[in-house]
Amino acid sequence: MKTLIKNGTVVNATGSGAADVIIDGETIAAVLAPGSTLLGFDLEANVDTVIDAAGKYVIPGGIDAHTHMQMPFGGTEASDTFETGTRAAAHGGTTSIVDFVVQYAGENVLDQYALWQQKAAGECAIDYGFHQILSDVQDSSLTAMDELVAEGVSSFKLFMAYKGVFLSDDGQIVKAMQKAASNGSMIMMHAENGSVIDLLVQQAVAAGNTTPYYHGLTRPWQAEEEATHRAIMLAHLTGAPLYVVHVSAKQAVEQIATARDRGQNVFGETCPQYLYLSLEDQLGATSEEWGDFEGAKWVCSTPLRSKHEGHQHHMWQSLRTNDIQMVSTDHCPFCMKGQKDMGLGNFSKIPNGIGSVEHRMDLLYQGVVDGQLSLERWVEVTSVTPARMFGMYGKKGVIQPGADGDIVVYDPNGHTSIGIGEGKTHHMNMDYSAWEGYEIDGHVDTVLSRGSVVVDDNRYLGRKGDGKYIKRGLSQYLI
Repeated sequence: MKTLIKNGTVVNATGSGAADVIIDGETIAAVLAPGSTLLGFDLEANVDTVIDAAGKYVIPGGIDAHTHMQMPFGGTEASDTFETGTRAAAHGGTTSIVDFVVQYAGENVLDQYALWQQKAAGECAIDYGFHQILSDVQDSSLTAMDELVAEGVSSFKLFMAYKGVFLSDDGQIVKAMQKAASNGSMIMMHAENGSVIDLLVQQAVAAGNTTPYYHGLTRPWQAEEEATHRAIMLAHLTGAPLYVVHVSAKQAVEQIATARDRGQNVFGETCPQYLYLSLEDQLGATSEEWGDFEGAKWVCSTPLRSKHEGHQHHMWQSLRTNDIQMVSTDHCPFCMKGQKDMGLGNFSKIPNGIGSVEHRMDLLYQGVVDGQLSLERWVEVTSVTPARMFGMYGKKGVIQPGADGDIVVYDPNGHTSIGIGEGKTHHMNMDYSAWEGYEIDGHVDTVLSRGSVVVDDNRYLGRKGDGKYIKRGLSQYLI
């Protein structure tokens, strides 16, 4: 199967320009000047499919490097399966995800990896890879880290919060970092001071402050900044690379920027919710059905931050200055009925998570329209950097010969309405949209995964099981 994408503007991180793209089978065969012939052959007469991208951008497929499909958490499980979540991702222009294998204390790391492979195999609409969560770092965990790197799992996530669930103490973190320093893998960190948060939660509930708004108040920015600084210091001690996930506080960004300025291998991601949403939105959320519990729709960790403190503005600025390197979603969806409502009367029992895997590319493109990002930076933070950060670049994250045919044709003159209901985009397995009412000045027109059209004009043309496992290498950013 040969495909020609003609008349479009190809956008890579290094620049944009008019070009035609030929895909042969699953890979990109050529990127040519518009209207070129190849060895004297008329291109259109020698391909099976022609996609006319006139007036549109041709970009590498989005890579969401932080998702949680079918994740067990808080007595329930994330509502998106690998099938529904990756199908929704494809609708939004994301052609690869990196999900998290979960290991709770006492569980065998390699057994959990095998379980997640079973969950995803034959289910995904797009390509997928894995990070590995480590909770109790045992000697067997350290041995497993080496074995998983050989399997293409080259990044390991630890938590400084969620005591009794995920939290690792500093000694355990140091042991994992020492192993990462020796085998070249990346340590990912959920950086919040769990002990402080647990105390503040207990005090709030005892005082009768139980609405969702208090979720954010009991996870203050100081707890995020302190833990970010501590993680950076432990990484400095061990020589391990560090990637701080879902950064929401400007003070945490400053810690990352300082470490990078002194040459340390420290990186950070933020998420769409920290660019657009605020704690005040959560406070003001009410409905006839849910009352002030409406704010549970936006309960996530790290939490939304106050717009009056300038966090959202600083996140956009940090993306421009490269103090924050990329945007993932931390997609961990839960329905209001039967899941989020477990926390009625006690915010600490609300499953933490927001569903955004379908909307990340659009929401970040709106940043281009609004003057927050350049067109090339949009592609960089949503596709190129994730590919380089997690050992996929060359096959993923770029439009060049030899790369996988993961391509999105994006219409800057189109329009997208986000939400649930007729004429709105929402394919995630959720009974609400965290982005209800958002309007995007752009539209995902056509999505190709390894050369096959999976979405065209809002129609899903792919199949369950189309996605393949991505065996990742080491990060291509480490020095």
